[in-house]
Amino acid sequence: LIHFYKRRMPDAKLPAVPETILKRRKRQAENRANRAKLAVKAKVDRRKKRVDIFKRAEKYAKEYQDQERDEIRLKRDAKKEGNYYVPAEPKLAFVMRIRGINQVSPKVRKVLQLLRLRQINNGVFIKMNKATQNMLRICEPYITYGCPNLKAVRDLVYKRGFVKVDGNRTPITSNDVIENKLGKFGIICVEDLIHEIFTVGPNFKYASNFLWPFKLNNPTGGWRKKTNHFVEGGDFGNREVKINDLLKKMI
Repeated sequence: LIHFYKRRMPDAKLPAVPETILKRRKRQAENRANRAKLAVKAKVDRRKKRVDIFKRAEKYAKEYQDQERDEIRLKRDAKKEGNYYVPAEPKLAFVMRIRGINQVSPKVRKVLQLLRLRQINNGVFIKMNKATQNMLRICEPYITYGCPNLKAVRDLVYKRGFVKVDGNRTPITSNDVIENKLGKFGIICVEDLIHEIFTVGPNFKYASNFLWPFKLNNPTGGWRKKTNHFVEGGDFGNREVKINDLLKKMI
């Protein structure tokens, strides 16, 4: 008979893991746990912010609607009394450069520079006051301007909006871009930015300056005559609410 003996192996010790590796593993586990915790917190914060942004947008929509209804009501009341309703002077203007750099006098060039209109078809939002009206008068033959409505402002920001981040022209890819720069003024999303510009709020200067000058196309169907004033069948000068029709062709 052949006997098979189970050979017993001596208890071999596992090779000891160096202390540095153990420490690294522990550190990595802690970092993973911290990252997971931060990710959960960021997700909750994002959801909260989304709700806040949505509520703000709703509030602004109601505000714009009420404003429009008030205008209509005041017009009707005046008509009923046999009077005329004269709306308030517009506080916001959209200014656009329509002529190039040839034969521009130094004073006009300086004003266009101050308005940030360095290229043809560049446009900016400005607050209307005595100083800006005088500036517009100086460079009038080179620009066209008017008071934009809500749709025009919204289209410009959403479709052609770029902002200034560290001196660079940056597209508005998310609300974070706006919040990082204007969060201290209570402007955290695109709707806040549009509201601040359209209503010419207390932080209009910062909001407008944060927006890079808009670069627009030539209008569909071309210009009429750049060397004539708008009221003479040309293009330059103040066109009041008619600026909206022009912007529709240029965005």
